[in-house]
Amino acid sequence: MLNVRSDFPLDSKPVATVKHGDKLAIVGRRRKFLRVRTESGAEGWTDERQLLAASDMAELRELSARAAKMPSQGVATTSKELNVHTQPSSGSPSFLRIKEGEKFDVVAEIVAERVEKPRAPLIPKQEKKKAAAPKKPKKEAKIPPPPLPKPPSPPTNWLDLSKTDLGDDDKPEEPPKVIPTDYWSLVRVATGQSGWVLTRFVSMSIPDEVAQYAEGHRIVSYYPLGYTEDGDQKKAIWLWTTVRGRQPFDFDSFRVFVWSLKRHRYETAYIDRSVEGYWPVLLNQVDYSLNKGAVAKYPGFSVCVEKSDGQKYRREYALLGNTVRFAGEQPCILPPPVWTPKASPTPVAPPGDTGPVASGPSLGERIKGWFRKRPKSSTQ
Repeated sequence: MLNVRSDFPLDSKPVATVKHGDKLAIVGRRRKFLRVRTESGAEGWTDERQLLAASDMAELRELSARAAKMPSQGVATTSKELNVHTQPSSGSPSFLRIKEGEKFDVVAEIVAERVEKPRAPLIPKQEKKKAAAPKKPKKEAKIPPPPLPKPPSPPTNWLDLSKTDLGDDDKPEEPPKVIPTDYWSLVRVATGQSGWVLTRFVSMSIPDEVAQYAEGHRIVSYYPLGYTEDGDQKKAIWLWTTVRGRQPFDFDSFRVFVWSLKRHRYETAYIDRSVEGYWPVLLNQVDYSLNKGAVAKYPGFSVCVEKSDGQKYRREYALLGNTVRFAGEQPCILPPPVWTPKASPTPVAPPGDTGPVASGPSLGERIKGWFRKRPKSSTQ
């Protein structure tokens, strides 16, 4: 929800409240504040950072439609309120807020440069034509100026003076400019909306009795493969993928945990380290021949990994009770990237662009929420 206020101050009286996706008409501007008119006719002020152009809103809807068809790579939660952004950039508008403890699906993860991403302009810029200055007629001097002196000639050894002892290979090389990067996760909430959040604020909701084996690796995805009954308990069989450090691929290890009926704890049924794996990991029925018999369908999973020949293969594994068996591989075709950087937009309003739309909570609401959470000081 976005409050449209009667004036600039954050505590000024709200004249209207609009929802994410409502259309607004821009009727005025002062610095970074825009005077807008709602569909009901109410007029007020808001920060332009809280608004989205119609073209940006169309891209956001397209992103949500695509994310709705992508398989979940694990359910996650957050220990603090988390803003969902339209692009993988902290400077992009946030249109949704995930509450503390709320669960959501992680469907993709990327590494993005920590730079300001371009946004479509809310108001097309109009180039001002400079008025041509009237030409003044030149006045002829009654007395002509004296002739210019002759320029001095270069020294006779000017070629030797221009030479240097440094060759092309001796010139010092400038160090490459390092641009910081961040991990961003594409998430899908229960309402079906999707957007980008900083991965460092995302916690995968895998049980602690399994997560304790991460050993410094970051769990990037996890999946239940089946269940084992131990008395009145029902324990899931877990598959996870992990990564250590920043890599150009999605994960470098995957591991299957099964519940031991003898020791009543989780143990490793299969592990593969030092792989170059890519999302998505798929859960499906796998063809497997047991004891050289007839081929049958078994529950299993498949991962896409890059081998030493530079080609990517989808490797399939069958789950036989508490045992994991390799079931074959085939070429892997990755889906198109979920996000690619785009060039700066041209300042032209797209066809049918009737105005911006509300993007999410206002800046004033965020500041007020922060102050409400601060503990009150007490005096003795």
